Order: sequence, then structure tokens, then C-alpha cells
Amino acid sequence: MQSVLFVCAHNSVRSPMAEALARHYFGKSIYVQSAGVRAGERDPFAVAALDELGIDGSKHKPRTLAELEEWEGLNFDLIVSLSPEAHHAALELTRTLACDVEYWPTADPTIVQGSRDQIMDAYRNTRDGLSYRIRLRLRSEGGA
Repeated sequence: MQSVLFVCAHNSVRSPMAEALARHYFGKSIYVQSAGVRAGERDPFAVAALDELGIDGSKHKPRTLAELEEWEGLNFDLIVSLSPEAHHAALELTRTLACDVEYWPTADPTIVQGSRDQIMDAYRNTRDGLSYRIRLRLRSEGGA
């Protein structure tokens, strides 16, 4: 596997976390991008959760699948969808693309309410779950 696209609803939390984690673990050995079904905004809690691991997520600019397709095309070996809406969009895309699609149901930490610590715990859980799956899945494909 040489290229992976992570997709979620807004490209604000789950897919940019996955993109940043995959780049952190696999560097340039795998080309990684992320996108959302709809436009979103950078999430400061997602940036903070990545920062705890020494990963800079502050430069991420959310983009949609349509924008990614327009700018770079959609030539990926694997599309990983992280939300039901993203999975539906990925399956639609693969009607015309030859790539694999995997659905990794991933909790949306933005729905958690409470103290800052409770919210950050939700983001950490999402980050750590993605980290585990990324290392397991991409390492098995010959990544670093």
C-alpha cells in the first residue's frame, strides 16, 4: 500500500487526527491525506490532543472530498471512512475508483459535554483508538 485517504464528516477532528498520526508513524513511506464530506473548521481540542504526543496539527486546513478531488485527484490504494456519512461517500466514490474502502467506526468527541478535562479525555480516546488501528493496519501493509 502506498497511499491512504482518511474521511470523516467535516475533516475537523477524526480524519485530520488520523492523517497526522499516520504521517507521524510512517513518514513518507505512505502517502496520506484526509478530507471531509462537508466543509468544517479546525478543532482546537483535536490540535491539543495531537500536541500531547508532540504532533503539530495546527497547520491543518480542513477540506472536502470535492476539493481534494479537484486539487489532487483521488488516486488512493485505501480509503478509510471514520463516520457513517463518510463511509457512504467513500462507497459512492469507489463506483468509479479502483481502491479498497474500510469503515472504522470512530466516536465523535465533539458531542461530549462537561469540563475541559472530560472533553479532552474524549479527544484522547479518539486519538488513541485511531493510533492503535493505524499502526496495526498500515504496519501490516509493509509500512515502517
